[in-house]
Amino acid sequence: MTALAAVAAASADIAATSSRLAKRARIAALLRAADPADVAVVVAWLAGELPQRQIGVGWAALRALPAAAPQPRLTVAAVDAAFTAIGDTSGSGSRSRRAAALTTLFEAATPDEQVFLRRLLGGELRQGALAGVMADAVAQASGLPAAAVRRAAMLCGELPAVAAAALRGEGLDAFALRVGRPLGPMLAQTATSVADALQRLGGPGIFETKLDGARIQVHRDGDDVRIFTRSLDEITARLPEVVSFVRSLPGGSLVADGEAIALRPDGRPAPFQVTAGRYGSHARTDGPVLHPFLFDLLHLDGADLLERPTSERLAALDALVPATHRVRRLVTDDPAAGQRFFDATVGAGHEGVMVKDPDSPYEAGRRGAAWLKVKPVHTLDLVVLAVERGSGRRAGYLSNIHLGARDPGSGGFVMLGKTFKGMTDAMLAWQTERFTALAIGPTDGWVVHVRPEQVVEVAFDGIQTSTRYPGGVALRFARVVRYRDDKDATEADTIDTVRALG
Repeated sequence: MTALAAVAAASADIAATSSRLAKRARIAALLRAADPADVAVVVAWLAGELPQRQIGVGWAALRALPAAAPQPRLTVAAVDAAFTAIGDTSGSGSRSRRAAALTTLFEAATPDEQVFLRRLLGGELRQGALAGVMADAVAQASGLPAAAVRRAAMLCGELPAVAAAALRGEGLDAFALRVGRPLGPMLAQTATSVADALQRLGGPGIFETKLDGARIQVHRDGDDVRIFTRSLDEITARLPEVVSFVRSLPGGSLVADGEAIALRPDGRPAPFQVTAGRYGSHARTDGPVLHPFLFDLLHLDGADLLERPTSERLAALDALVPATHRVRRLVTDDPAAGQRFFDATVGAGHEGVMVKDPDSPYEAGRRGAAWLKVKPVHTLDLVVLAVERGSGRRAGYLSNIHLGARDPGSGGFVMLGKTFKGMTDAMLAWQTERFTALAIGPTDGWVVHVRPEQVVEVAFDGIQTSTRYPGGVALRFARVVRYRDDKDATEADTIDTVRALG
């Protein structure tokens, strides 16, 4: 059986190096030494995920930990079983029972194991063990070609399952596109502008409306329809209107990629939260209707289309799906024409545009350079209200910053969210010194409150309503652009400005 201590030690080693080769070698060594029955769990954990997805444990339950065990004795299998049991706890008194089980688990863990478990459960295991590194490590550990491991993981959507099969010495032929089993969606890189996107493609691009909806992957085999999210969770029962639409399409079997979105009566997109309310894990099926828009076709009536050029896949999609359920498109190599399409799309309330290489295959599970997203850049000048201590490769730094907008009425600040995105190593070092000097109150906790003096320029994708923050709004995908030492906190943007952008 695999010792938890071995995984915790590997995790620390991986976090301590920035070298992809070193990370890959360390993971491969751990996988070769692990019990084959534990490989899938180990791979999931090192990627910062739980096989159980969620077990009802958040940071609040992890702040006060019991005394650690002096010697390691926990195994991967025992901890995984404990996570399952905690996640299955429900009913009256479930919170206290989960807390008791969590305490028992942490009491059996050494200090290093406690650090690993806390970061894993708290979603803070940022150690650079990304999917690409992990797939290469599985290949190195198993002796299989890296390309074969990546392709199997893309088509299966579950690298842990592929890793388990590879380390057991089984072939990967079973991991192929199968109607009814989700595959990793192709993702896009970011381009700074329409002109940048066309230059990077080196030829004409297929411009598509980028909807601010929820990604869906639809599978149909006869009348059997299944719908999956971007993270490959099944949500078929939540979207009966999408199921009905997919059943109405001609043909027998298909796999298609698309978005579901709530629309206003005038056809403009509703706020993202409206879509998310139906799409979420506890959504009701009698809420606002979600309209499906399909933008790629991966399989049709027994034929896989993944390796076909985008232009051919779209031709097949157009022959199958009514125009009312496809996104708008323009094929051009003219930056001016592309910019007009972008301006019209954003003006209609959409998120931006996708620009795709007409000759590219569908690279399932990858963020390929053949798909580029272009979105308008919104920025605000906000004030840092607090900062959280970093973990993983950011251990020893002050990292995640709490963002506040100025409230002219009270003279104070209204929190809009947090971010650790966009920070360079130099910026982390600078802000650690700066916010240590601005700290107020105790500085030995996880969150360090600071005097609201430092202005930071933040880019973001949009404004959403929020019950979590007192201002009723929050920033979507906020990231740091730069610190504004040329501005005083009294010059920061106001909460009224933020609300006007929503």
